[in-house]
Amino acid sequence: MSKTDSQDILFYIDAILKYSNYSKAAKSLYISQPYLTQVIKRVENELNCELITRNKLPYRLTEQGKIYYQYLTSLENNYAKLIREISDISNRDRTVIRIGVLPSLGTYLLPLFLPAFQNLHPNCRIELAEILPEKSEKLTQSNELDFWIGQDSRFISPNLNSVSWGRHRYRAVIPRCCNLYQTDVAVVPEGTIDISELLCQKLILTSKGSAIRKQIDHLLNIYKVEPDIIMESTEINTALKLSTSNMGLTIIPESIYVKESPSDYNIYPIPMDEISLDYFIAYQSERALTSLDNDLIKAFLIPGQNHSITGV
Repeated sequence: MSKTDSQDILFYIDAILKYSNYSKAAKSLYISQPYLTQVIKRVENELNCELITRNKLPYRLTEQGKIYYQYLTSLENNYAKLIREISDISNRDRTVIRIGVLPSLGTYLLPLFLPAFQNLHPNCRIELAEILPEKSEKLTQSNELDFWIGQDSRFISPNLNSVSWGRHRYRAVIPRCCNLYQTDVAVVPEGTIDISELLCQKLILTSKGSAIRKQIDHLLNIYKVEPDIIMESTEINTALKLSTSNMGLTIIPESIYVKESPSDYNIYPIPMDEISLDYFIAYQSERALTSLDNDLIKAFLIPGQNHSITGV
């Protein structure tokens, strides 16, 4: 089982125990009840045991469930220890900067500024932790990571300072299977689709904990929409591929390339007053920045047309 799977299942078990009701737990997680049931049942079948008692309220972990829950928790703790131990093994003649970033975001952002920084500081080694934003945030707060690169600075901890590019938009990919699809239209004009109608389509979303998912969940809450989420993925490019293959609507940052194909799907630029993102680099607020740190931040800002500084 992958580590990302374990994080999701921890979310799911916590919600089930909190509500003692699969439907309410699924609603709080913005996933479907059948999907939640399927995930828990799959794990129970793999382990050949029942994890949660369902015959009386409130729901409780079985003895086997307690062991499994402890196992999932230990994975989280062991991963943090792994990051620390790897970071401690460094070449004495080289300086190490530890950066946390979501893999799909790193694919886009890192090539835009790391080569220039590396040319300026060839003896500096960059260690990447390609993990979910929630984990990067925690590790940066505890100084186990030096920097965290993300895409929505509005919700980060007040214990972190951030430097950002400014606001960028999201786009919806609307395939033929959606009733909002417009025949042979490559790009639907911004502001011509009601956001609540967009959210009511069959959705393919990134997993709980991602920056994109947090913003979409916030929109769902504002518009009081109970979503029809047919698939979740830890990879935004997987969600995009499934959407363009006519499985359901997905929402992607404009940094993710999608080729126009009006016979298969529409691309809809979502108004930035509905949802937007800002690419940022964050660090622990009590961290004393070195000249090397400042050079990294400056290199990060160069690709952005506009940027704003908060907490500095």
